[in-house]
Amino acid sequence: MEAAIFKYEFATVEWLWDQETIRVNMVGGNERRFSGSYDRLVAVLSELGDQGWDVATCAATGNWLFWTLRRQH
Repeated sequence: MEAAIFKYEFATVEWLWDQETIRVNMVGGNERRFSGSYDRLVAVLSELGDQGWDVATCAATGNWLFWTLRRQH
């Protein structure tokens, strides 16, 4: 039996919560920026989830949260 070969695509989401800035970086240099707090962040993450993205990791310190997302490509 052959082993399945998975290919993933990765992206990042960065949120500076006290500055209400959200940055999404995708493969190929595609960057999107948003302004907003919790509601806007939830909307951005929900939109990415609808596109097949899942959270692979999250890091946080101070006013900064950083997610690495992945989806099968």
